[in-house]
Amino acid sequence: MIICKVLGPVVSTVKHPTYDGEKLLIVQPVSEGLTKVGASFLAVDRVQSGPGDFVLVMQEGNGVRQLFNNPILPIRSIIVGHIDAVTVDAESVRQNKR
Repeated sequence: MIICKVLGPVVSTVKHPTYDGEKLLIVQPVSEGLTKVGASFLAVDRVQSGPGDFVLVMQEGNGVRQLFNNPILPIRSIIVGHIDAVTVDAESVRQNKR
C-alpha cells in the first residue's frame, strides 16, 4: 500500500462496465514527507475521498478482487483509507537513505 494525495475526480461517459457507479480519482503518490514521488494514476474510491485528501491506496489486483468479491475484476488500484497524520522518526529516515 502507498500514500497518495487526491488530485481530483475523473469523469467518463464511456468506460468498462466494471466502473459503472464507481467514483474514479486521480491520485499522486507521495513520500513519508508528503513530497511527490512517481507518476499519478487512477484509483477507485470507496471511502468518500476528495481533492487534497491524503489516502492509503492498495495497488494489488488480487487484493482488489478479494475486496470486490470478483475473481475477474479489471481494477488495480483502490483507495482503502484516509490518512489523518504521518509521523516519521528522523533516525529512521536517515537509515533508509543509506
